Amino acid sequence: MGLSTHVLDTMHGTPAAGMAVALYATDADGALPRLLRRIVLNADGRNPDGPVLDSASFHRGTYRLCFSVADYFRARGVALPEPPFLDVVTLDFGVADPDQHYHVPLLVSPWSYATYRGS
Repeated sequence: MGLSTHVLDTMHGTPAAGMAVALYATDADGALPRLLRRIVLNADGRNPDGPVLDSASFHRGTYRLCFSVADYFRARGVALPEPPFLDVVTLDFGVADPDQHYHVPLLVSPWSYATYRGS
């Protein structure tokens, strides 16, 4: 079923169109996180190509999603302090059953964020 994400900009009340997101695998013993994919979110705040990882590429283990929050808000014309309060929001999560769908949404503003395992 794979992995998906969706980002909502709670400051503007819109999907976070144009936000850059990177996905890493983090479960190798002692190894550095391994970049799996970089995407830019579409007008709906989602990956334009569907799942971030499809079922065939999705495995049991740990992953990291990195959301380029400060760059996104700067591109929207929001004046941020230097350094910004939130720059890159990093979410580490585990996948126990890759046969299930994992949806990792992010609700974000320049000052706060929330996430959960969605459906």
